Amino acid sequence: MIARQITIHDDVSATAHAIAARLITSITDAVSARGVAHIVVTGGTLGIAALVAVAQNPAKASVNWSAVHFWWGDERFVAADSADRNVLQAEPLFAALDELGLDRATVHAMGSTDQYETAEEAAVAYTRLLAAEASVGAASPVFDVLMLGMGPDSHVASLFPNHTRSDELGAIAVHDSPKPPPHRVSLTMGTINTAREVWLIVAGADKAPALAAAAHEVNEVAVPASAVRGTEATRWIVDRAASTLL
Repeated sequence: MIARQITIHDDVSATAHAIAARLITSITDAVSARGVAHIVVTGGTLGIAALVAVAQNPAKASVNWSAVHFWWGDERFVAADSADRNVLQAEPLFAALDELGLDRATVHAMGSTDQYETAEEAAVAYTRLLAAEASVGAASPVFDVLMLGMGPDSHVASLFPNHTRSDELGAIAVHDSPKPPPHRVSLTMGTINTAREVWLIVAGADKAPALAAAAHEVNEVAVPASAVRGTEATRWIVDRAASTLL
């Protein structure tokens, strides 16, 4: 297993800006090496703050954004105009990138209740979309960077304790989420762990016990965050408050 690389920053703002700078560099490197970048972004306080920090970073002008595909690790299965939607919360980034060549067709949002009757239908559609952008025989593109937040219960994406199975690929419907709203769509753990780099981004003292549990042993069922890993790098990018029990 690839060893985790843990980077600790002073606070939420410093962590968000560090994530943004690293992400811009990683995207530039991926496009230079392969002509395209596939990036999975995340919602949550730190996830959205990091995307806003990308929009604020002058180095964004050096990126060929027309070659970048954005994917989501999870989404709330609600109306398309709901403030709960991660993709709407990330709109400041996409708006800033429009004038730099971003193709909105490569911002792959998960489906909403306006499009699908059930979260299962939205998950099937996203699974098909992943496969359509993948190499022949693969279930999804090879993600260059896949970012995940973590909840105080150690959930990642919308994979909560006792809600995850590594043998599934693509996207799945999640019901009875311990955190509202109850219906969601999420990438599976099996798909998450196909990414070249997986970044677990965490901030806040309330996350410290779960982060410590994730560091102690790998237990996908009880502590989902402990099981995330990249094929080339696994990075934990955290603030000082979240790191106190490591």
